[in-house]
Amino acid sequence: MGGLQTGGGTSAVAASAHAGCERFRLTDPFITRESRRALAARLGEPDTGAGIPQARWIRAMTFEKLVRDDRFAAELVTTTVGQLGLSRPTAVRRRACRADVSTTATELASAHRQAIVAGEATMLVGLAVPYLELEHVPDASSILPDFAVVCPRRTGNRVEGSWLIMGDAKDYERVRSRIDDGRMLKGFLQVALGAESAAAWTRLPDGMHVHGHGVLAVPRNAFLRPQAVVERLDDHRTEVRVRAQERLAARSSLGDGASAQEDLAAYVAHLEATFDPRSCATCNLFSYCRTELRSSDDPKSLLIEIGVAPAQRNAVQPLVTGTGETGRAPHTTVAQVTATVTGMPQWHRRPRVDPCGRPGTVNLVLVKSDGSALGVHGVAVQRVGVAGPEEWNRLSFADPQAADTRRAVMSLLGRTIREQHENSVGPVHLVVPDRATADLLASAADSLAGVELSRLRWQRDQDRGRPLRTFDDEEATLPGPLTADERLAVSFLLEEDRARTMRLRTPIVDLHGVLLAHVVPGGPAVDAGRLDYLITWAEAIAPLDHRKVSDTIAEQSETPGVRLSNRASDDLFHALRRKPATEYHLLVTAALDYRISVLERALTILDGLAVSRLREVHQALESDAQQVWRRRQMLQASDLVRFSRMYPHWRNSQVDLLDTDRSCGDQLTCLTDLSFALDKARDAGVRQLALAAVVGLNPIRLEVQSRRLGHGVNVVALHINDRSLVEDTDTTVTVQKGSFKLGRLPLGFLTQIPDTDGLVWAPAIAPELAVGDELVLADAGWFGKLFKSGHEIAVARPALDKQSAPTIDCTPASYPADPEAHRWCCKPHAVAEAEWSDELAARRERGELNPAVWPPLVDDEHFDVTPGPGMPEPETATAPAHLTPDDLD
Repeated sequence: MGGLQTGGGTSAVAASAHAGCERFRLTDPFITRESRRALAARLGEPDTGAGIPQARWIRAMTFEKLVRDDRFAAELVTTTVGQLGLSRPTAVRRRACRADVSTTATELASAHRQAIVAGEATMLVGLAVPYLELEHVPDASSILPDFAVVCPRRTGNRVEGSWLIMGDAKDYERVRSRIDDGRMLKGFLQVALGAESAAAWTRLPDGMHVHGHGVLAVPRNAFLRPQAVVERLDDHRTEVRVRAQERLAARSSLGDGASAQEDLAAYVAHLEATFDPRSCATCNLFSYCRTELRSSDDPKSLLIEIGVAPAQRNAVQPLVTGTGETGRAPHTTVAQVTATVTGMPQWHRRPRVDPCGRPGTVNLVLVKSDGSALGVHGVAVQRVGVAGPEEWNRLSFADPQAADTRRAVMSLLGRTIREQHENSVGPVHLVVPDRATADLLASAADSLAGVELSRLRWQRDQDRGRPLRTFDDEEATLPGPLTADERLAVSFLLEEDRARTMRLRTPIVDLHGVLLAHVVPGGPAVDAGRLDYLITWAEAIAPLDHRKVSDTIAEQSETPGVRLSNRASDDLFHALRRKPATEYHLLVTAALDYRISVLERALTILDGLAVSRLREVHQALESDAQQVWRRRQMLQASDLVRFSRMYPHWRNSQVDLLDTDRSCGDQLTCLTDLSFALDKARDAGVRQLALAAVVGLNPIRLEVQSRRLGHGVNVVALHINDRSLVEDTDTTVTVQKGSFKLGRLPLGFLTQIPDTDGLVWAPAIAPELAVGDELVLADAGWFGKLFKSGHEIAVARPALDKQSAPTIDCTPASYPADPEAHRWCCKPHAVAEAEWSDELAARRERGELNPAVWPPLVDDEHFDVTPGPGMPEPETATAPAHLTPDDLD
């Protein structure tokens, strides 16, 4: 065998998404002496799905190249040193270590000397550092941190040595202007491995100390410009040290030589796998572990295979064995296991409240490029008018990464929204196949909004005869303004960005989420994350084999959502580079057509479901909220601002709105969704709901399964057996200005009568009941105001945004006439950005902005302004076969 494969910085086991799995940790290449991909093939279960698409690999390599570029190296070094509160270096330089241990030691010594003698800071790139505790093992490979910073270590004005600040480059996508915290945590664990190994290295220069903080270089925006993020590493270093010791012990127990290789199969089988279908799919051993579970006769193996949580397995195991009674488990889990065992989908007992397929909706599908965070290969849009769905409008783009492509998507969408608004009296809803599509659209809108706001500032600079400068004090070029349709689409998507925390707001409708609220498929819950998998179950008229369905869907080249499969991504990548691009456009069209077909099948399924009487209630809520957005867009006031850039007092005011939205959402869902209401009623932490059984008639006597709903409590019945009372034709639903009033419901007090079984219930309107009926009761006080009629309740409507939003009385003349009174409601963006441009110019004149100020200011807005001159050519190397998406993320 070759040398010991300890892995580079990107293969730190402690940093993996699978770190909790013993089988994953102890099959590290360092222990088994071969990659997990090779090990999977040796075990007879080769990995076929965890590779990295070519376009994704090139993007990652391009970002690493940018991190090493002289233009950005100085910025990364100074911002890192500045954020740590260290003194300003006299100069910044960059040195390459060529992934060689000896060269790294030499360059560290040189950087240490320059820090002490000249006060310089050095970025070292392409380092190679012996793995922790393996420095003196001749054939052990090294870890490969992407970069490190060496700078002076001072006490007062005296230089005592140097700091070594370990770093790593991570090409993370910014979704809705932010990076997921879990990925950042994982990245810093990788940095910690480099820091811990460097601290133990005997060739570290005397006087060089490894700093307690580390740095991640992540993309600032869609143009991949690197930005330094600094974090303390204490806990991370402890974790990677423990993991390293575990690996060393495991390698020692496995032994050396050919006999160890022959024992690998037994060794791997002996390791306990913490199998989770949600996260394990990106592990090279996924197929091996899944086959092991599929071939097991233990009923719990099936539950593990489909991802049932450990705490719920004993409760639902009788559903698999067919013996005994099931314990208490969430309705969805019970339905998932039942669907898996019977092969038939399980339907939630709730009618529809979604707007899908209604006049005024816009259906949209996208094909995302792996070559860019905001890259788009193609888009298709369809209006749904009064007469029904119209023809699909398709576009494909020969330059998926270009800003003009994003503008073309916004232009098409904006024009469609405008036409819908002109021809419909209701709110506009954008219906997309999955949440990732909505995220891409909102992120693209955020990018274009940032460019437009920058344009407004630069226009002010130009009008005042000032030079046009970016945040980094680079020369800027004035971009063209957004067209009316582009701005309409951008403002609509940013409205959705602000509304995404609201349960009852639906500017963008996730069709997958809508269908999942009605049907539970069998098999792993993670597979139900694919719309085509969900549809296959929803359309079933005969029992399905969940394993066959899972395997068939996974082997498909096309996917139903915005992201491509690895195979489709590579096909588009290669076709785009061949001229002419006829094949590429055909592939994009085929990808769009598949997504369209899946979306239309989903809408057909929904058309066959019952519609709730509260659907109009949900429409009224969205219609009211969109009136506020319309005023924002019409007055061009706060319509280009994402949630994270709103004023703190505005975000604070949203807390109360979120509470009322959540309360209203819970009440409306409990009224219509029996499954949801049952789960709530069985939850010991929920005070307002309880289950009750009818134990007597004349008078009605109930056995209530809650001590909170007892003597003297006024309760209302929401469901009787499988029947939702709000859906009865006798129940009245009235939409009022401040609430939704529901009448002719069974509402009355519970009374404890001595020597009588149960609690006597005397509703003003008595329902038809029989002994043994099961009721879902709610505390009438939960709904707030009660009415003299004795049979009515009211669901309070959430308040509308009254902070940083134009009021109904605001007009285009309001702000010019009284700027102070309308400062926070309808101040136009053009005015606000002109004032901010003047403020920035004054600060720059005073030397308070980059590059004059120390420590350097950090650009919190992350606006996409310009790709910058002379961007490096992308790498063309193919991703190594043994790497998985986990190694990039």
